[in-house]
Amino acid sequence: MSTPSPAEFPDSPLSHALAQPLLLGLFLPIQSGGWSMSTLPRGTDWTFDYNARLTRKAEDLGFDLVFGLAQWLGKDGHGGAMRYRRESLDSFITIASLASITKRILLVSTLHILYGNWHPLHLAKFGATLDHISGGRWGLNMVTGHSIDEAAMFGREAHFEHDLRYEMASEFVDLMQQLWSLDDNLTFDGRWYRTRNAFVSPKPRYGRPVLVNATSSPAGIAYAAKHSDLIFITSSAGAQIDAALDVLPAHTAQVRAAARAHGRQVRTLINPTIVCRPTEKEARAYHDAILSHADFGAVDGFTGRRSDAQAWKGHQREQRVLGGNIQIIGSPEHVVDDLQRLKAAGIDGVQLTFFDFEPDLAYFGEAVLPLLEEAGLRVRVQPQAT
Repeated sequence: MSTPSPAEFPDSPLSHALAQPLLLGLFLPIQSGGWSMSTLPRGTDWTFDYNARLTRKAEDLGFDLVFGLAQWLGKDGHGGAMRYRRESLDSFITIASLASITKRILLVSTLHILYGNWHPLHLAKFGATLDHISGGRWGLNMVTGHSIDEAAMFGREAHFEHDLRYEMASEFVDLMQQLWSLDDNLTFDGRWYRTRNAFVSPKPRYGRPVLVNATSSPAGIAYAAKHSDLIFITSSAGAQIDAALDVLPAHTAQVRAAARAHGRQVRTLINPTIVCRPTEKEARAYHDAILSHADFGAVDGFTGRRSDAQAWKGHQREQRVLGGNIQIIGSPEHVVDDLQRLKAAGIDGVQLTFFDFEPDLAYFGEAVLPLLEEAGLRVRVQPQAT
């Protein structure tokens, strides 16, 4: 059983965001090191106050959503000299907390639903509550967990097989959707989850919270096409933009076809890291400086995890230093040109990361955003009254 997507309600925050020709999101650095395994000095910080400032700035610039990563790591993070991502805020709590200091922007938390003892009833209640607190702006990126070592932290001796995890997630969401929609008590007997006379109130304002999934595998796409509103996809050809553009049209077409088979429409997002300066020469110099301080110990720790993830194959070791699933490096005009090419390749939105988030986001707003509006990729969002 499925409840209506918030995209089916014309006045929902998700519908307002989807009216943009190209969705614009910010991937918050709620973990130390952000997305770049480089020791070049910068101000990027994992703390809540820093991320709250970024979120307010993104909202002021008209961004449509912010998003937070979830992870479980040991005392040295991914290692290296910088002990990459040793410090990290919880995505579920952090992103939900941003509802109190924002008015318009969508807020997407990530949660590993198969770690620990999460039950769909927990998340149905929490999600409905956050939906009301945020005015329908809260969304959930449900992660099944690809890391063997993360699962072991929760006492799981065996790692659920890749495709089986998506079967479990599908049943999890089916139960949540019934709890969000039914006006009577629910008894549910599934393969993985059960409940007796369960009920959730209040009901979400627009059918249900926004549902998000990040995947590129066949099983993951099948799950996301059935359940999700926004699907984060990856480039199987690596982070170089031209190589990515060779493979993305077929990939986005596959995702859309899978959704149509369920009578649904979904939107695809991808995660570029933006390195932008007034000229190509200056942008390349900035990029070269980042790479000259590469922490390859952190890179090798990050890529050496025991995992069955299928999304990042084809990414070269050096590309991991800057980070991002794809990388856009150049002048403001160059950045806009590459974003136009991504749009033509079937990408509906971008979830941006930067090396030095606060000044780089400010420069993007100053130099790139007006050009995106001129190119017809963005419609100016009017600031909301305080």
